[in-house]
Amino acid sequence: MKIAMLARNAELYTHRRLKEAAEARGHQLDIINTLRCYMNIASRRPEVYYNGEKLVGYDAVIPRIGASVTFYGMAVLRQFEMQGVFPVNESVGIGRSRDKLRSMQLLARDGIGLPVTTFAHDPRQTDEVLKLAGGAPVVIKLLEGTQGIGVVLADTDRSAKSVVEAFRGAGVNILLQEFIKEAGGTDIRAIVVGGKVVAAMKRTGAEGEFRSNLHRGGSAQVIKLSPEERSTAIRSAKAMGLNVCGVDMLRSNHGPVVMEVNSSPGLEGVEKATGLDIATKIIEYIEKNAKPNATKTKGKG
Repeated sequence: MKIAMLARNAELYTHRRLKEAAEARGHQLDIINTLRCYMNIASRRPEVYYNGEKLVGYDAVIPRIGASVTFYGMAVLRQFEMQGVFPVNESVGIGRSRDKLRSMQLLARDGIGLPVTTFAHDPRQTDEVLKLAGGAPVVIKLLEGTQGIGVVLADTDRSAKSVVEAFRGAGVNILLQEFIKEAGGTDIRAIVVGGKVVAAMKRTGAEGEFRSNLHRGGSAQVIKLSPEERSTAIRSAKAMGLNVCGVDMLRSNHGPVVMEVNSSPGLEGVEKATGLDIATKIIEYIEKNAKPNATKTKGKG
């Protein structure tokens, strides 16, 4: 099998592991810098070029598209989809998960547990949205943030208003969410592959840090999910239309609540915490499902 992986940094742990896992099972995996691709968008002849050569003969594509290049990365992925190449995650699903507001709306529609989340455009409505979120402490998030960047915990209503005014003054969109105090600075990441939870870890924030992202100095350990947490992770992946993803949850007093669904989850933290070979599970999923023209949306959306 010939597999393309859209990724800008071939040296990242996750990308190296996926390449190793593919080659160990007898496949060819080419790491292709997403931003160095260019496209010929012609009637009935969609083409992708890389380093001056047309990319042909691929059975599957693994999109590892960074958040900062989502727009262009999805355009390249759609071009593969229109060629009939099987995508591990479709462009439509990635787009849903990258839009924090849209993803929350879709999860809410499907009855999946969420923290109380509010959104407004006019900063003069800050008092109203703060009240809906239960008042301070409240978490304020940039819609375009990633890896814990652009996430602020406001301890008082006054500080929350100041942060909201500053963000809105800069012309950026934000969400306000209730602060799940009982989570104690920890969250759960469940890795879903092909509609099954294949691994889970608990992440704990660094001393004095309410964000548990490993990129921000957090630590990870293996954890056993409850049946409700496992079901929540699987349903969240389905709601986004993602075959491979990381579902981030908090343990609240009223059950698991989803914070984010990540379409390009890193494997280093979860593989080291659990000792499981997640990369091979992803390659096995491709082996079982990669068929020509298997894309549900054929680049639509």
